[in-house]
Amino acid sequence: VQLVESGGGSVLAGGSVRLTCTASGNTYNINCMGWFRQGPGQQREGVANIHNDGRTYYVDSVKGRFTISKDNAKNTLYLQMNSLKPEGTGMYYCTARSWCGLLVGSGYWGQGTQVTVS
Repeated sequence: VQLVESGGGSVLAGGSVRLTCTASGNTYNINCMGWFRQGPGQQREGVANIHNDGRTYYVDSVKGRFTISKDNAKNTLYLQMNSLKPEGTGMYYCTARSWCGLLVGSGYWGQGTQVTVS
């Protein structure tokens, strides 16, 4: 499975950004896709997951501000980020896995897209 992220960039605090992740390859064993981020000098952390059945999971710090969604026909994952804060700065990675969860673990990972909030 190959994952390619796009949509990152620089934004002012309070602004919005939408990230996109396009998946290709054999996705038959993928049950969950999600977004992780890694801020400067920080460990990678889970931001949001979405199961194939539509269930979503968010880290507490983004609830009410971020929305994860998926277009199954296009094999594309989205993350709409509103009311961004400077602590949201980091590299955002797309994941595709057989399991859902906000822990870093085995699975397929994209190369990441940078989001800078100032």
